[in-house]
Amino acid sequence: MSSPTTTARSPRMPRSERRAQLLEAAQAVFVQSGYHSAAMDEIAERAGVSKPVLYQHFPGKLDLYLALLDTHCETLEDLVRKALEHTGGDNEQRVRATVAAYFDFVSREDAAFRMVFESDLTSVPQVRARLDAVELACAEAISEVIAEDTGVDDERALLLGSALAGMAQVAARHWLAQDGDIPEGEAARIISLLAWRGLGSFPKVGG
Repeated sequence: MSSPTTTARSPRMPRSERRAQLLEAAQAVFVQSGYHSAAMDEIAERAGVSKPVLYQHFPGKLDLYLALLDTHCETLEDLVRKALEHTGGDNEQRVRATVAAYFDFVSREDAAFRMVFESDLTSVPQVRARLDAVELACAEAISEVIAEDTGVDDERALLLGSALAGMAQVAARHWLAQDGDIPEGEAARIISLLAWRGLGSFPKVGG
């Protein structure tokens, strides 16, 4: 008499670890298939769990997407803020580090940048709010340094901060898409030089 067939299941693990595992699987599926074509069945299979286990952690596909988006937006903002803080007050180095932060973000293996800069859910209010928030947060972080250093008013500083952030992320995405021979560090340096030539023309406070 043959024994009953059993289905291999992912071993039990702490809730936080399981959540991280599910998010990693969802990230891969969203990047590969896009949100609309991604299926919860596929995400569960990739994570090696049953659909009920997946739904215990995330009630729906949008909940998974928003959890990932929150993580990626936080990562980008953290990279920008650290770039501004860890350069010893040298503003040229700040510009270079800020641009490099965007190149770092787009070149990460999980392709997180696609959800932040190339989301196919920008018409969904919860997604749009998060994308607008991280864009503003990065621009404001940059603008605070510009205002403090140059004395320009907050509105003009925010305009400049938005310009630097926008240029850095567009250039970084272009560089990645071209898959050319320019090393990441050199590409970031070229763009930061362009940005500094502009920002550096603003007189410093007390200068």
